[in-house]
Amino acid sequence: MRIVQIIDSLEIGGAEKMAVNYANALSERIVFSGLVTTRREGNLKSQISNKVSYLFLERNRTIDFGATMRLRKYCKENKVDYLQPHSSSYFTAILVKIFLPKIKIIWHDHNGLSEFISSQKSYAIKIASFFLSGIIVVNYKLKNWAIKELFCKKVIYFPNFTSLKSTAHPETILKGNPGKQILCLANLRHQKNHFLLLEVASALKQTNSEWSFHLVGKDFEDDYSKQIFEEIKTLNLENNVYVYGSKNDTENIINQSEICILTSDSEGLPVSLLEYGLFKKPVVSTNVGEIPLIIENDSNGFVVPVKNAELFLQALLKLIHDQELRKRFGIALNKTVVDNNSEDAVIKNYINWIENI
Repeated sequence: MRIVQIIDSLEIGGAEKMAVNYANALSERIVFSGLVTTRREGNLKSQISNKVSYLFLERNRTIDFGATMRLRKYCKENKVDYLQPHSSSYFTAILVKIFLPKIKIIWHDHNGLSEFISSQKSYAIKIASFFLSGIIVVNYKLKNWAIKELFCKKVIYFPNFTSLKSTAHPETILKGNPGKQILCLANLRHQKNHFLLLEVASALKQTNSEWSFHLVGKDFEDDYSKQIFEEIKTLNLENNVYVYGSKNDTENIINQSEICILTSDSEGLPVSLLEYGLFKKPVVSTNVGEIPLIIENDSNGFVVPVKNAELFLQALLKLIHDQELRKRFGIALNKTVVDNNSEDAVIKNYINWIENI
C-alpha cells in the first residue's frame, strides 16, 4: 500500500497536525508513506519522520499547472495508490487524478463548519465528490452532511489521534505565576471564540487575579485578531491574558500549564484536546463537535454550553479551588484518550477500511 497525504501548509493547526500524524504513523506500517505540502511550509515540517517521503509543491495559484505536473511525476515515480488530501487540498488531488486516473482519492474532512459552508463552496465540493473513492470525517455531523450532500457514499468517521512523539526543542516560557496558568491552544479564528475566554478572564480577575490565560495559536493578523488585542486593552487584561502566536513546542507549553481550556463555537475533534489528555491536564471546554465523546462532564473534565461565560467561569473556579480534582480529572482524561484515540487503534481501522475500498 502506497499512500500520500496532501495538505496546503505545515503551519500549526488541527488538520495540518493530522496530516503529519497520518504520514508518520503509516511510515511504520505500509510500504510507502508520503506527505505533500502545496502552498506553504511551516513549523510542523520539523515533526515529519525521516521515514516519510516529503515534497513541497510551491503552488502559488488555484490552478498551477507546474505544481500539478510535479505532483503527477512524484506519484508516478513512487507508484502511489492513494492520495489523502486534507480539508481544502482535495482540489490539488483531483487535478492529478485527471492525469493519473488509477489513483484513488480519500478526502479527509476536518472542517468543523462544513454544515454551514456557503452554497458556492458546497457546490464545488459536491462536484469534486464525483472523483472521490472515500471520505473520512472527524465528527458525526460531518458524516451525516457528507452522506446527504455528496455523491461519494463511502463515508467513515475516524477520531483524530495524537502521540507523545515530538522532536520540538523546548523554547517557550509561559508568563505569569507558575502553577496558575490556564492554556488555550487554538489558532485565532472566529469559531474558536476567544471573546468568551476574555469575558471569563475579566470575571476571574475580580477574585483570582493571580491566575493568567495563555493563548497559543497562529495569529492571522486579521480583523478578528485585532479585535482580540483591542478587547484585552479595553478590559485591562494585559497582565492576565498573554498571546504567543504559533509555537512548535506544544508538549513543553502544555506541561507548563495547570488547566487547559477550549472556548469554541464549533469543532470537529480538536487535536489540542487529545494533547491535553495525553499530558494529564484538567480541562474545561464548550460542548461542541465530538468533544462530549471525549469529556464526560464532571467525570474527566467539564463541558459547558456554547457562549455561556457564567457556567464556564463556575467550572473553572471548581478546578482552581480544588487541586485534587484537577489531578483526578487529568488522570481520567488521559485514560479516555489512550483507550479511544490511540494511534494504533485508529490506524489499524483505517488500513482495514482502505483495503476494502
